Amino acid sequence: MKTDGADGQPPGIPLGVPTPARMYDEALHGKDHYEVDRRANAVLYEGIGEQSVRSTALENRCFLGRAVRYLAAECGIRQFLDIGSGLPTMRNTHQIAQEANPDARVIYVDYDPIVAVHGRALLANKQTRIVTADMREPDSILDHEDTRSLIDFDEPVAVLFVAVFHFITREEDPARIVSAFRARSAPGSYVTISHLTSDGTPPEQQRAWEAAFEGATSPLVFRDEREIRALFGGYDLVEPGLVRPWRWHPSDDGSPETTSLFGAVGRLGAS
Repeated sequence: MKTDGADGQPPGIPLGVPTPARMYDEALHGKDHYEVDRRANAVLYEGIGEQSVRSTALENRCFLGRAVRYLAAECGIRQFLDIGSGLPTMRNTHQIAQEANPDARVIYVDYDPIVAVHGRALLANKQTRIVTADMREPDSILDHEDTRSLIDFDEPVAVLFVAVFHFITREEDPARIVSAFRARSAPGSYVTISHLTSDGTPPEQQRAWEAAFEGATSPLVFRDEREIRALFGGYDLVEPGLVRPWRWHPSDDGSPETTSLFGAVGRLGAS
């Protein structure tokens, strides 16, 4: 990893604060995290159980893979915006999409600069870019020069919000963020969302999740099924609708069966 900052670390990275991207990487048995991230996850493992946390992370990752494969192979989508993409890990979006369509174009977006530092090693073709931006400011993504050079919003695009909105507070209004991307998207575009849910998650486990992220760059916010469904406003849910992610187009990808998440894919019809 190329480093330019103090202590050999990439500039702009919050060294003493855990970040969701690095905590997620650790839960998936990745290698791009620091001791501060491992300590934060240790709080989760103590309060919930290590296997439960890692299963939730893996279920979410498998859902992402199935959704991208469905969108690229069955819906013919050739453009993807992966918002809050996290660190490169198993079966990344561009790899799956470009297997179905070698011409597929992918923009990865994350506000943790370490994502760009590590992710650029994956850029083996001109159809993939990494943008460092905060989804709380949608225009910083939509109007970014890399986005505009690679994504044609006059054609259908798939926007992926996978395991990111539980880091957006009610005051920051996740529906506003979805709406900004929907307003730029052509008919026939799609949105994919997965989200930690209070439905089926015992209160003591919710408190453990929240405690682990108290000192992180983003707090954790649980939402119930009704609140998560509302994020798809303006989109028609594709079958089987909003379900536990392992129930969404299940396959033999090894997805664990948990009750911590909901996930769905929505299609934007003609206005």
